[in-house]
Amino acid sequence: MLSILLIFAAALFFSGIIVRTKSVCAGRRGPGIFQPLKDVVRLFRKGTVYSTSSTVIFRVAPLVYMASVLMAVACIPFGSRPGLISFEGDFVFFAYVLSLGKFFCIIAALDTASSFEGMGASRESFYSMLAEPAFFLIMGSLALITGNTSFSGIFASLQTYGSFFGFGAALVMAVLLLLVSMIENSRLPIDDPKTHLELTMIHEVMILDNSGFDLGLILSTGYLKFAMYGAVIANLFLCGSTACSVGIFALVQVLCAVAIGLTESFMARFRMNHNPEFIFSLSAAAFIILFTIVNL
Repeated sequence: MLSILLIFAAALFFSGIIVRTKSVCAGRRGPGIFQPLKDVVRLFRKGTVYSTSSTVIFRVAPLVYMASVLMAVACIPFGSRPGLISFEGDFVFFAYVLSLGKFFCIIAALDTASSFEGMGASRESFYSMLAEPAFFLIMGSLALITGNTSFSGIFASLQTYGSFFGFGAALVMAVLLLLVSMIENSRLPIDDPKTHLELTMIHEVMILDNSGFDLGLILSTGYLKFAMYGAVIANLFLCGSTACSVGIFALVQVLCAVAIGLTESFMARFRMNHNPEFIFSLSAAAFIILFTIVNL
């Protein structure tokens, strides 16, 4: 339960820290850390407009998207403390419950009868499919290192693993997980949520027809999803007492948000035909780690 509360607390700040980092890098004062949260609250107060061509799928998709992320958050442990949902192989459930939410977002975009949104849905599903092997190779590597197949078992074992190789592997996997989270949230270098260039839009084009409460739900779910991946990364390094672990958790969340902000400030967006190459490189790196572990 502690992990859920910490993830929700981190979600309040995560997107704001990204925006603030980008503002500082651009030499601007920029909005406050809570501005994204204020924008969501403002959207929650607005009414929702539905296209006459859409069906009930379009209306329930934001709720399913939020529910899927909440279920995934419930799987995240806090160090040796298991999550609300914990069982052997729960990281597989974690991955595919997130896929369920993304699936509903994709079919909701198709439900609008817009070929433009269909284009974004096609790209979103393609890149998610390519990123899936990287996640499972990372978790498979951690399972081999620790001899466990559940989130709580893996992260509890990492606290006592203690070798330099274990820390080094965890550090590399943290970087890979951060890049996977950026792909899953359609951020740079794959997608730029601030651009509306038709030929390059991915996630942004999928939610063009969403408004009011539904749009606020989608945006807030994205903030929660970032904090959720930050929690997975933080669990790689938790150790010591609860107070120390909470401090490490907060530090890792801030570092992840700053790293994303710096990436979006100084890294150019990839051309569309280079995106698959970049995503495949993550899977290749994860495979090299797994191959190294197997042969030690």
